[in-house]
Amino acid sequence: MNRREFMRLTGGLAGQAVVGSSLFALGCDLTYFGALREPDENGIRLPAGFRSRILAISGEPVPGTDFVWHAAPDGGAVFETRDGWIYTSNAELPAVGGVGALRFDRGGEVIDAYPICEGTSRNCAGGATPWGTWLSCEEVSRGIVYECDPHGVRSQVPLPALGSFTHEAVAVDPVGRHLYLTEDRSDGRLYRFTPNRWGHLETGLLEVAEVDPEGRVRWHRVPNPNPPRFGVSTRKQVPISTPFKGGEGIDYADGHIYFTTKRDDRVWDLDLGSETLSILYDRETDPLKQLAGVDNLLTTPGGDILVAEDQGNMELVLLGPDRIALALLRVENQPTSELTGPAFDLSGKRLYFSSQRGIDGRGITYEVRGPFRSQRGKPRNEQDRGRPRP
Repeated sequence: MNRREFMRLTGGLAGQAVVGSSLFALGCDLTYFGALREPDENGIRLPAGFRSRILAISGEPVPGTDFVWHAAPDGGAVFETRDGWIYTSNAELPAVGGVGALRFDRGGEVIDAYPICEGTSRNCAGGATPWGTWLSCEEVSRGIVYECDPHGVRSQVPLPALGSFTHEAVAVDPVGRHLYLTEDRSDGRLYRFTPNRWGHLETGLLEVAEVDPEGRVRWHRVPNPNPPRFGVSTRKQVPISTPFKGGEGIDYADGHIYFTTKRDDRVWDLDLGSETLSILYDRETDPLKQLAGVDNLLTTPGGDILVAEDQGNMELVLLGPDRIALALLRVENQPTSELTGPAFDLSGKRLYFSSQRGIDGRGITYEVRGPFRSQRGKPRNEQDRGRPRP
């Protein structure tokens, strides 16, 4: 079933309630690309025209290299190189976290694997910078963010100016020149960081969001971004700041910051132009109840929002142009795992992600190739693309 047929059967997506009724009547697992097929040889249910392969398994050398792939793979991103690209992957392990990298040639084959960050703890998600580095976030009390070189040449750089708290992820707005950060606590906050000099994150201003009943956002300076062990935590230093129920993945696109909160299964939209916050997706009002355990989030080359699940039926779910949530793929027979680290290569034809605890507790990192939507016109913003450090 193609998208035109889907639109016809659902009455042109006139409303989510109508869509839900239509989909239930069809009695099949629909995606924006058709129905999910039976599991492939890797245990992944994909639409027709898509195929998967396994790139790395925790505790085993990456094929063709002597680098042993880390356990608990989590957030990730892709970076362009002169002869291909690199996929970075966090390790969400206590005390021995860090970040690993897979390097690909122009044909998409892995030609190297190596560490780019070591000696950290519970590296959960993070975010890519326009100048080509990876920001890796520690999800521990008083954790910090590290800036990492995807090539593995330069050593990791700690960035305490971005705050000491239970970090989840970070997104960079290259137009407003701010960074936005989520906090994985039941009463976590949304933060904004403004560097003193763009491209250099060692110093700057950390603020926390207050959201009024109309959705208007105001930012307040965090008095002490690095409180002592028994001091007042960052999220409690500004009493009027707004709590969120477990901040997770976050990304920037076209003047918007999108992020997820896992304890209420919501996707949020922060409009940076109007400084207003709204709910883009809410499981409570979704007749399909499609998303469960929202986690990592990615805006795709085609302009969709891709959300990874941390429970439920182990799906990567797309919020398409109509913002209806439908599965992109489903990983079978890994009920105790979670999907993590979605990222596209520069062509938009390859999607990388991991199953964190995979089979027998070992993480698995996958590649999926297929006819992903990529008709978007210009890049999100010309300033998004690889801006060098000033």
